[in-house]
Amino acid sequence: MEEKHSRKAFGGKKAGKLILLAFLILGIQAAAKSCGVAAVSNGQDTIGEAMLKSMSDEARMLLYSQFMSGVAFVEENGRGTYWLLQEEIDCLFPFYGYLTGNMTGEQEESAGDIRTILLAEAEEESTHLHLEETLPKEAPAEQNAASGVEGDAAGNGAAGQAADTELADLLRAENEAAMQQVRTTAFLPHEKQTELDLGPLEDYETLMRQFYTMDENTVAGSDQLNVQKLMGEDMTISKDAEGPQILIYHTHAHEAFADSEPGDMSETIMGVGERLTTILTEQYGYQVLHHLGQYDTISRDDSYAVALGDLEALLQEYPSIQVVIDLHRDAMPEETRLVMDLDGRPTARFMFFNGLSRTKTTGNISYLYNENLDSNLAFSFQMQKTAMEYYPNLTRRIFLRGYRYNMHLRPKTLLIELGAQNNTLEEVMNACDPLAHILDLVLSGTG
Repeated sequence: MEEKHSRKAFGGKKAGKLILLAFLILGIQAAAKSCGVAAVSNGQDTIGEAMLKSMSDEARMLLYSQFMSGVAFVEENGRGTYWLLQEEIDCLFPFYGYLTGNMTGEQEESAGDIRTILLAEAEEESTHLHLEETLPKEAPAEQNAASGVEGDAAGNGAAGQAADTELADLLRAENEAAMQQVRTTAFLPHEKQTELDLGPLEDYETLMRQFYTMDENTVAGSDQLNVQKLMGEDMTISKDAEGPQILIYHTHAHEAFADSEPGDMSETIMGVGERLTTILTEQYGYQVLHHLGQYDTISRDDSYAVALGDLEALLQEYPSIQVVIDLHRDAMPEETRLVMDLDGRPTARFMFFNGLSRTKTTGNISYLYNENLDSNLAFSFQMQKTAMEYYPNLTRRIFLRGYRYNMHLRPKTLLIELGAQNNTLEEVMNACDPLAHILDLVLSGTG
């Protein structure tokens, strides 16, 4: 029991001495710093720092010898492997850790060093700005060369110039590649891809199979659908006539697309009609009247009857109109997408539509008589033929149905189903470019 008390007392005395020693060292260090001891010339430690470093070395060895004699032995023999326990020792003796961390040369930069760095940075920035102001803006390659450090060897300057030139060439090539990508996504009118052989189309069944889809409730014979008759109609018009030559309107103006904003008419088929109008006017030189009447606001069922009066009034007001286009979008099963890649552009496919004013059960519908039926059929056929030759697979087969659909108003009347409800606005807007081109080829007779 006495031995135990004796050991405890001895340990307490030793710990007390060490704590006093640590406080003594810290006090000396604080006094040295507060006195502002002058630095020794040639970058040597100050006198106070040298004294503190010597005292810290003695304290370290005292701590090692008292608690970890093996570590002290290793250090004294020059092996330097005591670092394995350095971190643990610093944690056990925080005062010692503070001293060693501040006396081993890992001191923070002095205010003078920081001031020197800031002055150097300011001088470099001033030089850079001066170069930017004095160098000509139109000579980037010269500017890059001039921004080098003055006094470089001639070889280094030449190498720097070569590197700058190489970088400029790479940037130029990258820019040209980006511009080429833009050009490939812009619409370029096609040249004729193929010449359609009309010979096989003289066979009625072949003509029907390749060009038409007929509704089961209507009928058409070879007297109307005859390739010689269809190609015999002159569809050309003059762009020089005064007043609008083309009327675009929408029986179902509210037909929208997959990403259309509800209530925004510019994102319905009416907005597509505006795009088509712009292309025909600005790129092909036609005078186009885009009629913005809405006839499906209350119901779609009688839209054609509601629209008829306004259309007749417009044609009477503008007798120069020779071409009438009723632009729609179709409705398809959601899994069916009417889209193709046309020169890198997602483009909605479209379809020409004809009403025959005839059903299987009633025959010719007298009150829906269309005196321009043959010309209507010729117009859609020539549009379809031209589309197949210039833009294969862009159009679907012409759809034939039993009623009139206001197509009797002019000989050159088209009803077009452009895309469907699951097409995007981008796809249908892109389709306006080839549609306008096909229309111009037929109306100008250049196709």
